[in-house]
Amino acid sequence: MTIAIIDYGMGNLHSVAKAIEHVSPDERVTITRDARAIKGASRVVLPGQGAIRDCMGELERTELTGLVKELLRDASKPLLGICVGQQMLMEKSEENGGVRCLGYMPGRVTRFDDTALDEQGQRLKVPHMGWNRVHQHHMHPLWEGILTGERFYFVHSYFVQADDDAHAMGYIDYAGSRAHVATGRDAVFAVQFHPEKSADAGLRLLANFVAWSP
Repeated sequence: MTIAIIDYGMGNLHSVAKAIEHVSPDERVTITRDARAIKGASRVVLPGQGAIRDCMGELERTELTGLVKELLRDASKPLLGICVGQQMLMEKSEENGGVRCLGYMPGRVTRFDDTALDEQGQRLKVPHMGWNRVHQHHMHPLWEGILTGERFYFVHSYFVQADDDAHAMGYIDYAGSRAHVATGRDAVFAVQFHPEKSADAGLRLLANFVAWSP
């Protein structure tokens, strides 16, 4: 099995690769922007980090936008989106005055309210950074062996709101908003948190991705 991590210049590529290698030492993990290698892989990871306009721009600059859209349309192999890689799968983002995304799932990406207060009246921090409990909204093979309410590691100011409840696989409540931090459709699963930084729960999710046969 070959697992291709798409290298378009954005994302925590090497940490993701090392985490997948840790949970699947017998599989070949490659960081690549070669279209043939990506199309020939058994599984694909779409990472993302930073501003979404930059991520979409670099995906276009490296001439990989069409390939990613083709993979999403075909839906014949598992694809995992991570962090901004999740946001990119939606229709649009409000970041940077509005950015059109890949449009694979109906919904939008919006910013947390940085004036929201916690129960003690303290202002909640934006970016939302650190550990938070993810509540599983629908059963999914990538949740296998992971309890609902398990903690994962986040760094983000913007979050996904999926229009279709069937695509919302997990959520957190933060700054007065319900953020869909795990989404899925067909052979695609995507998360806002960083599984490669999320200790045992994150490694289990990556192992489930390697074993997933949608």
